[in-house]
Amino acid sequence: MWSRERGRLKPLRCGVEELRCRRREREAALRKARREQQLVSKRLLRDEALEEAEEGCVAVIFGEAEIQQFLRLAQRGTEEKEREGALVSLRRGLQRPETQQTFIRLEGSIRTLVGLLTSNRALLQLEAARCLHELSHSEQSAVVEACLPATSYLLTYLSGHSSDFIELCLYTLGNLIVESEAVRRQLLPQGIVPALAACIQSPHLTVLEALGYALSQLLQAKEAPEKIIPSVLGSTLPQHMLQLLQPGPKLNLGVAVEFAWCLHYIICSQVNNALLITQGALSTLGLLLLDLAGAVQRTEDAGLELFLLQKQPSLLPEGLWLLNNLTANSPSFCTSLLSLDLIEPLLHLLSVSNVVSVLVLTVLCNVAEKGPAYCQRLWPGPLLSSLLDTLAFSDTEVVGQSLELLQLLFLYQPGAAQAFLQQSGLQALQRHEEVAQLQDRVHALQQIALHG
Repeated sequence: MWSRERGRLKPLRCGVEELRCRRREREAALRKARREQQLVSKRLLRDEALEEAEEGCVAVIFGEAEIQQFLRLAQRGTEEKEREGALVSLRRGLQRPETQQTFIRLEGSIRTLVGLLTSNRALLQLEAARCLHELSHSEQSAVVEACLPATSYLLTYLSGHSSDFIELCLYTLGNLIVESEAVRRQLLPQGIVPALAACIQSPHLTVLEALGYALSQLLQAKEAPEKIIPSVLGSTLPQHMLQLLQPGPKLNLGVAVEFAWCLHYIICSQVNNALLITQGALSTLGLLLLDLAGAVQRTEDAGLELFLLQKQPSLLPEGLWLLNNLTANSPSFCTSLLSLDLIEPLLHLLSVSNVVSVLVLTVLCNVAEKGPAYCQRLWPGPLLSSLLDTLAFSDTEVVGQSLELLQLLFLYQPGAAQAFLQQSGLQALQRHEEVAQLQDRVHALQQIALHG
């Protein structure tokens, strides 16, 4: 974005637009990487008590004859204990991909399992659901597609009374939803969104966390902006999600992270962010970040390591990602951020970690790129000393984002470059002159600071 002319560096006329374009491209790449590496994942729910009881039992590969025998016993065993035991053995075997493949090839196997799932025997129902859960966790698409006949029953059982059973059904549905368009196509007209909206009123935290997972999987679908997110926004889900992100003694970190992901997908879709704002999304997120920033200040130990990060390291970054998505293309959201006096609390988060620092600086760049009026609200204040601190970081991504913010401030805020010089800014830049990824921006800023 900078060109050389007569030995000195100066910004191109379209420098701001190019800067915005570069930032959008980088964020798009980041979102793609996050989606591929972290977000399209599956959860495996296994009962800890059962795991301990079965410790030492190795999951073995079963052939057709053994699978048929387990299914026969589960259907026609003379005692319920015998029937349950057959399903337990089958479940262990289904932990192996080879057994899964054999199972779905066996005629009538899924039909039998669905029959046991819909029986009037609670223990058999539970074990059949656990078998389906093992299948849902498969990385083989054919195995996932084979579970399609069970999905409508899993959806029905979300209105049941057992929180453990509902939790299991939600995780199983979440695993199937993210993998199969056929599953989503079947569940949408059957009312999966209203069913999930009913679950969000559960008093059980395990159910809420499982619900957040299932909903986030649904919101990841490629057809979500057209076919799913409008229905979600038209339900009671957004209001309840925001309530679950409210800071305070009732805030559960696991639940909050799952629903932060949900809001992330909704906001990225740009379907109706204005509705979320009217429902209090920005103020809720602001209060949450203020609470976390306060925790940073109150913690005497190293950062948040002994308060928060060991318990749930992703809550703070996910909150900042939401804030980034809200402010990226909206001057009105940036105005709200400034009106809520969130800048200084955000600056307190710069000391938490490199990941958090990059996200905070990205949000600040979103505000600064909106023009002179916004930069005037950022500058002066504690921003300059904070940027001098981040320029001392060894992490090149943090430093690069700091340089980007300085570029915007120098472009839009008269006197910013001079104030930077007076605070030994050139010395801070000199530390990074030899870093290949940063050289061009460092030299450009040096020239602007010295020559305007």
